[in-house]
Amino acid sequence: MTAAASPAPALDRIRVGSAPDSWGVWFPDDSQQVPWQRFLDEVAEAGYEWIELGPYGYLPTDPARLTEEITRRNLTVSAGTIFTSLHRGPDVWDATWEHVSQVAELTRAMNAKHLVVIPSFWRDDKTAEIIEPAELTAEQWRHLSTGMERLGREVRERFGLDIVVHPHADTHIDGEENVARFLDATDSDLVNLCLDTGHYAYCGGDSVKLIETYGERIGYLHLKQVDPEILSDVVKNGVPFGPAVKRGVMCEPPKGVPELEPVLAAAQKLDVDLFAIVEQDMYPCPPDQPFPIAQRTRRFLRSCGA
Repeated sequence: MTAAASPAPALDRIRVGSAPDSWGVWFPDDSQQVPWQRFLDEVAEAGYEWIELGPYGYLPTDPARLTEEITRRNLTVSAGTIFTSLHRGPDVWDATWEHVSQVAELTRAMNAKHLVVIPSFWRDDKTAEIIEPAELTAEQWRHLSTGMERLGREVRERFGLDIVVHPHADTHIDGEENVARFLDATDSDLVNLCLDTGHYAYCGGDSVKLIETYGERIGYLHLKQVDPEILSDVVKNGVPFGPAVKRGVMCEPPKGVPELEPVLAAAQKLDVDLFAIVEQDMYPCPPDQPFPIAQRTRRFLRSCGA
């Protein structure tokens, strides 16, 4: 007679949710994406209570309507998402702030407290064409760090939100070296990190090590895994991120890396409340593909104690 497996320790500081990204949504409007009503229906049915807004304009932008839609599905918003090119210097501030203000206004109206900040890609997000150098100059690093600090300050003062910067493949804030450089150059009171476990692994980083080294800077999590075999070929052949996603480089947990149990355990040890939002990049995908994956992923995370 074998002993029953002991239950996973409760991760009582981790709040699990999902996002439009896990339904193949990358753009406000795209014929290859599921309608927003279907996303909301399915994310609730899959067992999630927290969601992100996704690309601004995908979900309704009228606060009253969006509140009605999420409330009747027992959903709550954890964050909005913004895109920035602050490494280009002060000349882009006004356009950046116009975009940020729209998203921040809706995020605040949904009673969320975070803005996930994604740095601009150095490739075109649809064509994968290289549009600027992959490495920043020293001056561009200064623009990036001072611009993010200004953004953090302005967003907090005007909207009461905290920014969390998302290291991302094919951007200038990607793997261990650039993430450390960015964190070391910015004020921890103004700028913290959204650690995306999949993107960090894609770029060669170790999520547990990052949490243990820069724990005070981890303000938010995206849970994601990569398929190591596909990733190896992607790295070997210099495949851009978009085409890599179409190949299935981001995979359903627990089939890939990093293992999420140690990541969640390390995050729990920080002893702060953290959102852990599931994001499985799979744009584009068949409309019937996301829901069963979302259900299985939620069950898996429950088995981890989340």
